[in-house]
Amino acid sequence: MKAFDVIYEDNHLLVVNKTAGILVQGDATADKILGDYAKDYIAKKYNKPGAVFLGIVHRLDRPVSGLVVLARTSKALERMNEQFRERSTEKTYWAIVKQKPKKESDTLIHWLKKDPEKNKTTAFSKEMPQTQRAELSYQIIKPVGDHWLLEVKPITGRPHQIRVQLASMGCPIRGDLKYGYPEPTHNASICLHARSLSFLHPVKKEKLSLEAPVPSEKYWDLI
Repeated sequence: MKAFDVIYEDNHLLVVNKTAGILVQGDATADKILGDYAKDYIAKKYNKPGAVFLGIVHRLDRPVSGLVVLARTSKALERMNEQFRERSTEKTYWAIVKQKPKKESDTLIHWLKKDPEKNKTTAFSKEMPQTQRAELSYQIIKPVGDHWLLEVKPITGRPHQIRVQLASMGCPIRGDLKYGYPEPTHNASICLHARSLSFLHPVKKEKLSLEAPVPSEKYWDLI
């Protein structure tokens, strides 16, 4: 399985379209992570004999595909981290759900609590102890077969936020067993894709607007 395709690359950044199933952050499986695949790519392409610096700016869940930004210098990493922390980036996801939402578009607000042991997040309709506020907006793009394609824009960045918030309105993402979809996909991916990302280049100070092609998989092929 190919770990990623390169979407943008220069001396400061490497932006990739991550394949669903590839880990961004190490876990108990000890499987190879995206950063190590990317370091191998840089070392081979530029014939770098020593250690390669690559910093992960943000994360995607393992079964999710799409854009991930890696920094090739410590300065770029620091400046990109600041943009994500201040939410000055613009992120758009595509999600495929079986159940059509009741509204064509809406803003969802929940309070989320993560259980680290189960690696699962619970959504509440009001603030509870140890919860974090989560907000996103969505709109229906079109039907895809007997499912629906949604465009989702997270306003906050919480663990499993899109997955649990869509499930909480009765629209679990296709293949997402953890949040209520009844059956898995053939490769254990879920139909959530980090589609586009806009941010200020950390050195050139120019706005970059990047887009990742969707996977070549069932239902995505219908888009």
